Amino acid sequence: MAAVEDFKAIPGKGAEGTVDGRNIKVVSPGYLREQELEADASEARELAEQGKTVVYILEGRKILGAIGLADIIRPESREALARLKKMGIQTMMITGDSEQVARWVAGELELSDYFAEVLPEQKVDKVREVQQRGLVVAMAGDGVNDAPALTQADVGIAIGAGTDVAIESADIVLVRSDPRDATDIMALARATYVKMIQNLLWATGYNLVAIPLAAGVLYGAGVVLSPAVGAALMALSTVIVAINARFLRIRRDSEAEQEPAPAATSA
Repeated sequence: MAAVEDFKAIPGKGAEGTVDGRNIKVVSPGYLREQELEADASEARELAEQGKTVVYILEGRKILGAIGLADIIRPESREALARLKKMGIQTMMITGDSEQVARWVAGELELSDYFAEVLPEQKVDKVREVQQRGLVVAMAGDGVNDAPALTQADVGIAIGAGTDVAIESADIVLVRSDPRDATDIMALARATYVKMIQNLLWATGYNLVAIPLAAGVLYGAGVVLSPAVGAALMALSTVIVAINARFLRIRRDSEAEQEPAPAATSA
């Protein structure tokens, strides 16, 4: 196999290098359009309709051929998206792949929306566009190109195996490269919010009743709340709030026990 020399990336469009003294590029359809080069559209369309990403091989400005690259949709991704949909959360995809490939993947995963042929610098604009619809946006990403979009999103979620720039730009970092962890975060956030409201209502209700009693509002009716009893009720209120918050841990442990053990996989 011939060695590649002078290798360099073409940001958002491919890569190029010198092989046996020949300038070889592997580029996206967008690069061809930018350079006003024409390829066999029928073959590319056929590959794209199969859910494959088409890249072209060039020598200088001459098109030598095309390669169809196919991504395998992980079962974990399908499960994560099903969970999000069950929670009433819209799911969208931002990708640099062609319209045909993006449409195929979106159909397979039953996504709410998708953005295709998006250049790296355009991702942040797409996030902003979704926010302008009045939606709160959480975005997951792992690359350098995702960092600005992660910062723009209301909640940025970085994959732990991603780049340092993406991790630094995100609000939440997933330790594992498992999309189901993102759904666990959403579920935990919702459960935590519910507990906060419950504890706030309990504390407010307790104070609305206990403080007037301690002040002697019902003294004329013979109802007197002594300081000792008031202190005991205050301690009891704190214990109740702590126990209610503890149920978050109990619920998590219960759900973990119910989850099936992961199946063994081979490379």
